[in-house]
Amino acid sequence: MQAAPRPTTPARRAALVACLADGAWHSGEAVAAVLGVSRTAVWKHAAQLEDWGLQLEREPGHGYRLARPLSLLEAETLRAGLAPAAAGALRELQVAVELPSTNAALLAVTDLPPGRFDLCLAEFQQAGRGRRGRAWQSPYAAGLCFSMSWSFAELPAALGALSLATGVAVLQALEACGLGAGLQLKWPNDVLWQGRKLGGILIELRAEAGGPGYVVIGIGLNVDLPAATREAVAATGLEVADLREVAADAGRELPARTRLAGLLTNAVYAMLARFAQEGFAPFAGRWREADALRGRAVRLIEPNRERAGTAHGIDDDGALLVAFAPGATPERVVAGEVSLRPA
Repeated sequence: MQAAPRPTTPARRAALVACLADGAWHSGEAVAAVLGVSRTAVWKHAAQLEDWGLQLEREPGHGYRLARPLSLLEAETLRAGLAPAAAGALRELQVAVELPSTNAALLAVTDLPPGRFDLCLAEFQQAGRGRRGRAWQSPYAAGLCFSMSWSFAELPAALGALSLATGVAVLQALEACGLGAGLQLKWPNDVLWQGRKLGGILIELRAEAGGPGYVVIGIGLNVDLPAATREAVAATGLEVADLREVAADAGRELPARTRLAGLLTNAVYAMLARFAQEGFAPFAGRWREADALRGRAVRLIEPNRERAGTAHGIDDDGALLVAFAPGATPERVVAGEVSLRPA
């Protein structure tokens, strides 16, 4: 009697994805041998890959293949590729198959000393979040779901501008692999390419008044989105871009996701170490250069009203400046109080 198939688990499904990640055809027999399961079990695992947003093709005589090859994260390669300063400050590195949220995983930590950081990435987030509770959609291995934690011995006065400084770090990471051309930042936490959303930043804080502060910086970057995901996001009214498009436009190969994660780690760590000492000032000029909304008509959506105006950049503390009437003095808008859309 043939043994019953083993229950599917994220680890077994991940092993199947790793076997098929090259995008080539693999026979059911060969896949079963690699995974150490029956061919019936292979099919059971394969049928659940749609839960991760993956499209699997099956053809008699050929076997299985993914509709598109995947670049999977490699924890040891990531660690080995870090700059010496970042490698020395890294305390814990987790690269998970799937998590509800990489930010939530780090928010549960309570013992991180100042000057060190923990890093958490996931191939797939079940409940990825953006600003104001919005969902962040990214199929398995199609983007970067990246979170870094940091403890400030004392909360910086410019803490409200940390998302802006993080945006600058994201640009620096992408510039380091030749993908910086045409990137812009939209206040307070979006990365754009050709006016479409390439990535977003979510910062969460646990702090004591007048004392230390613990922050988790979550960064989501679209790397290689399938058409179905683009269509689903477009149906919500948001146009997205991914790094494959950016690389093609620049005439470059798309870097491996592990390399992208390493460059991002280096840049965000360097930003945090400097931000802790100098605040937002070292990053303000670069942010202003990349400002996607300066001089444009904008619409501010507040809890009880909407207002139209013209964006006039940011002040030295990172607050948005908006004039709500022609010739009016621009007013400060603080991150977290409003949503912003181009008019």
